[in-house]
Amino acid sequence: MNHNDIAGRKVADKLLEQIAQDVATLKQHHWFPKLVSIKVGDDNAVDLYVRNQRRNADRVGIEFEERHYPGAISVDELTAVITNLNVDPTVTGIILQRPVPEHLPIKALQETIHPLKDVEGMRPKSIGNIVYGELELAPCTAKASVEILKSTGLSLEGLEACVIGHSEIVGKPIAFLLMAEGATVTVCHHMTREVAVHSRRADVVFVAVGKAGLLTGDMIKPGAVVVDIGINVVEGEDGKSKVVGDCDYESCQKTAGWITPVPGGVGPVTLSILMKNTVTAAQRLQQHYNKHFLHGAALE
Repeated sequence: MNHNDIAGRKVADKLLEQIAQDVATLKQHHWFPKLVSIKVGDDNAVDLYVRNQRRNADRVGIEFEERHYPGAISVDELTAVITNLNVDPTVTGIILQRPVPEHLPIKALQETIHPLKDVEGMRPKSIGNIVYGELELAPCTAKASVEILKSTGLSLEGLEACVIGHSEIVGKPIAFLLMAEGATVTVCHHMTREVAVHSRRADVVFVAVGKAGLLTGDMIKPGAVVVDIGINVVEGEDGKSKVVGDCDYESCQKTAGWITPVPGGVGPVTLSILMKNTVTAAQRLQQHYNKHFLHGAALE
């Protein structure tokens, strides 16, 4: 690992230590965080992601339950599954693994998850809450990307940031999270005329497009932070497949003050943020039940 690489594992480890303490505190008050994973169909990449989720959950003391449904499951059947989990008092977090088969409307299903159990922060309402400064349950990858920036020790107030990519679950939430921290943000997308004009003046560049080599060293200013969120599989010089990000790592690494490697950068932190969101969801449920359920009101 190079001297200016941001080691995602170190950032994640620090977060997980605090999360484990928070889980222990919840258990002292007889609250036991439980995260349920819903997977539909077969996908090896999703299997790996779920295994890593379980590993992190086990580490911090969160109960983790895997549910695997056939790819042919209907919308009504899957909606019923989520609805039952919503009202199950032992379940404090629900994650619907992506991708799902094409016949399933992911946005509608995501919205079915109760907002108090939406640990991915993917419900439209959860994403919208970021606009109003409610940052606790933001989308995991977006929140992880900003957490990595904070690990550099730079003050976010007044920081010039450029976000390349404006997806609903990564690019746009990153922009809102940064603005909530006082940063000045420019968002670039496929209709931006000269991306380099914007990225060269930025103190930090986030890139999440899904195009290998999109960001090059001559597109960033010396000393800038580069947070590479892209995941692409390309063929290396040896003919073997390898995973790379959206930036040309070799050229960007020479210019950047800090840079996230791919893999090993944003990924581990995203998993730790999922655990952090799970704890936050459990804490909110605890507050809700203490206020309402003890007096006979159900979760609504």
